[in-house]
Amino acid sequence: MLRKKIINALRVPPGQKVRLKDYDPGWAVIPELEELGKDVVKDRARDALAQNLAELGEAQELLYANDIYSVLIVLQAMDAAGKDGTIKHVMSGVNPQGCQVFSFKSPSPEELDHNFLWRYMRALPERGRIGIFNRSYYEDVLVVKVHPEFLDRQKLPPGKRDEDFWQARYDDINRFERHLVRNGTVILKFFLNISKEEQRGRFLERMENPEKHWKVSPSDMAERGHWKGYMKAFEDAFSATSTKWAPWYIIPADHKTIARALVADVIVSAIRGLDLKPPTVSAEMRKALAKAREQLLAE
Repeated sequence: MLRKKIINALRVPPGQKVRLKDYDPGWAVIPELEELGKDVVKDRARDALAQNLAELGEAQELLYANDIYSVLIVLQAMDAAGKDGTIKHVMSGVNPQGCQVFSFKSPSPEELDHNFLWRYMRALPERGRIGIFNRSYYEDVLVVKVHPEFLDRQKLPPGKRDEDFWQARYDDINRFERHLVRNGTVILKFFLNISKEEQRGRFLERMENPEKHWKVSPSDMAERGHWKGYMKAFEDAFSATSTKWAPWYIIPADHKTIARALVADVIVSAIRGLDLKPPTVSAEMRKALAKAREQLLAE
């Protein structure tokens, strides 16, 4: 019951106006966890993560064997929120053959010659597989909204870049995701909700450790200066695109272990919810297997 209550607290209800200040980036997702205390919650998160990794491996095997559904995991966050670490730890128990990860950078000239969804369509997971988008098509209503000058590179027809323009993009995304779900893709969208103070601490840690200098750049500082703009863009996107078929989950990300445990829990619950069973074989195949078994026993 507690597990279900936590997941419900993380999920953004369709049609809800999102205010990120209402979502604690720390560890107290629901009152029951706050009563347990931080240390107990962190210990339970470690145990839950270990259990979820084992369950995820089993669930992914059934997903692959049935070859009907695919799972698309969308990860969005501010810099240093832990996207890479979440992918590394949560997917560590999954067979690499059944999982694929795409990290999207600035679009290439070829990609700019197509609509903004095109390059993501090409990377969608096939049936039986889990696909992870480390950043996604949501960048085109997040970073592009914060930096509207990026629209000049997208070779769009003339027109106003007003609220109707952005609403049209949200509509395109909702229809795109609806199409995917109708054809067997389970879409799970996660926002790793890191506080500005925690991001500051992680940036400082990277700057003070020579082995982590490669993980931080001056552009990270520049984007931090647009924090309020990004929070507004995230809120608008979540309000417009958290749907019944493709909900957003706002994950508290100030504590990495807790964030990873929560993401894993949502993924496992979603795949388990498909109620997949091991594929059955035909009577003809069973006879063939029985004959093959007799041959092996006779050797």
